Formats: sequence, structure tokens, C-alpha cells
Amino acid sequence: MTNSVYIHIPFCQSICSYCAFTKFFYNEKQVDLYLDSLKKEIQEKYKGEIIKTIYIGGGTPSSLNINELKKLFEIIKIFKLSNDLEFTIEVNPESIDEEKIKLFKTNKVNRISMGVESTINENLKYLKRNHDFKLVKEKINLIKKYITNINIDLIYGLKNQTLKDLVYDIDNILSLDITHISTYSLMIEDNTYLKIMKEENISEDLDYEMYELIINKLKKSGFNHYEISNFSKPGYEAKHNLVYWNNLPYYGFGVSASGYLDNCRYTNTLSLKKYFEGNYLDNQEILSDKDIISYALILGFRKISGINKSEFFKRYKVNILDLYNIRDLIKSGLIIDNGPNLLISYDKIYVENSILINFVGE
Repeated sequence: MTNSVYIHIPFCQSICSYCAFTKFFYNEKQVDLYLDSLKKEIQEKYKGEIIKTIYIGGGTPSSLNINELKKLFEIIKIFKLSNDLEFTIEVNPESIDEEKIKLFKTNKVNRISMGVESTINENLKYLKRNHDFKLVKEKINLIKKYITNINIDLIYGLKNQTLKDLVYDIDNILSLDITHISTYSLMIEDNTYLKIMKEENISEDLDYEMYELIINKLKKSGFNHYEISNFSKPGYEAKHNLVYWNNLPYYGFGVSASGYLDNCRYTNTLSLKKYFEGNYLDNQEILSDKDIISYALILGFRKISGINKSEFFKRYKVNILDLYNIRDLIKSGLIIDNGPNLLISYDKIYVENSILINFVGE
């Protein structure tokens, strides 16, 4: 049983240079077919639970026109919604307007995630983004007339980016007075324009300096660093994303969407053709008890507060201290036992992956 839904909208008006997600150029006919298929998938799989979090990601959900968005929200009415629903939709500055924002508000969207990435024109061109900071300010002020819980995505670690550039980006984002910031170090991934152009990641030393700078500036500005890459004003932590990090089940609907239901992790097909034919599933992994615990550790330790020991025992019926080599990791100072919780030592957050690898298999 789950209370959370992820919906993937894979269409974009343009393709960013760094994006490795499943995406397609916007095509009106394909969008119509896609929404029909999405409705069928939801009707087939949804079991009637009360839904507490919905996240519509992409792609660029706001690339859909107003009638397509209306059709999407009609589909979403299939779900029984909680009174304290958190409902997030991703937008880009150039594809959002007041009519769409009003439609979001009418349909219970109460959280917006905007892909800003940088506030420096040169960097935006490098990322193949189609906005500038002036447009971002305009659209954020417009959104705030209707919805005040706003996340902004920031990418750092770009070629030729300096620490001074990063400070400039952060100061501009802070000036927008938003509630949540997600930060991502640029990774040059396969099947992206940057990879084709043989771009390379910045040095680890500079990447670390940038990460530390982000943490220090955002904490001083009243943001709570609650997950490796995420910062929020108090009380504005992303409830939907905490579902992932707490290893809780969720539906994944749409092309390439992932889900976790009944001890099974699954990923939908990356093919529009297969999806239109009703062949939604690409692969699934039936989890053993050991697999479930492994995921719980890897995901739970992403949270800065770590994993609550008594809640872990209540849910998995095992003492977390007896698992893998956790006692050794505590002795070495990589994991801290503060009484109620186990957490990654804060000065080791940057190298967290080298610690989490301990919980992959046995």
C-alpha cells in the first residue's frame, strides 16, 4: 500500500545539454496519445489508496499547452486525495504563464519546482537553457501570487565556473525568497550533448570547495540541510522526496517512471511506441528481505538526520547495529550514533557514496 504518486511527462520544447533523462521534443499528436496511455496505465494499476504526495516531473510538464494540462488534471482526478496533499509540478521559466499557474492552483498543486540551474547567461547557454535571470524573477513573482512553496534547482561544477560565479548564483537565488533549493553537481553523462562534445567533469577538489560553499551560504541564510543535495526553510522539506529516502512505496506512472510497490522495484519502458501499445513495464526487481534492508540503509543515510534506530527495528524487525559492518563504521567515525539515530558524520557527507557502498550486497 502506498500514498505517493510520481508521474513522468517526457516532453520538452528544447533539450538541455546535460540531460540524460528520458525526453522527447514536444509533439501535439504524441502528447495526446501519451495522455490517453497514461490514463489507461493509472486506471489499470491504481488500487484506490488515499494519496498524500503527487510529483509530476519530466521532461518539462509545463511544456504542455493549457488544454493538454487540463486533460492531465482530469486524469489525476482518478486519485483519492488526502486533505494534507503535497502536490508538486516541475516548470521551466519560459513555458509557464499566469493561465497555467491558475490551472495548477485550481487543481490543488501547492508546490512548484523550477529548473533555473544558473543565473549567469554564459552558463545558461552552455546548459542550452532558454531563459535569463530577469525572466526567472518575473515568473517567480507571478507564481507567488498563487503558490508560495517553491523549489529552485541549481547546477554547479560547470566548465570554467569559479567560486565567485557560484556565490553570484546563490545570492541571486536567495534574493527570490523561495522555500527550497535543490543543488546538483554537473555530471557529464552518456547520451547527452556535453558527452558528445567530449566535455569533462571539473576536478574533485573544486567540486568539494563548491559543495562546502553552498552548504555554508545556505545554512547561514536560514536553510536546513536535510538531505545530501537538498535545503529547505524550516517546515518546507519535500514530503514526496522523503518518501524515496525513507524507502517507502510509491507509484511510478509514465514512460521511464520508476516505482516501488509490494517489495518490487520497477521501471517503465523508455519507448513511446511500447507505452502507447500498453506495454508499460521495462523491468522489475523482486526484493529479498536483505535487498529491502540494503535499500533502506543506502537511501536513509542520504538524510542528514540519518536513520532512527527504533523506527528501523519496528519496521524491519532487526537491530540496525547488527547489520553489515555498521559497528566498525561507527568505531572509525564514518557513522555517528547520537542515541536515537545513526547518521553519516557531517564532515564525511561529500564522500558519502564511498560509505554507502558498504551496504550494497554482502
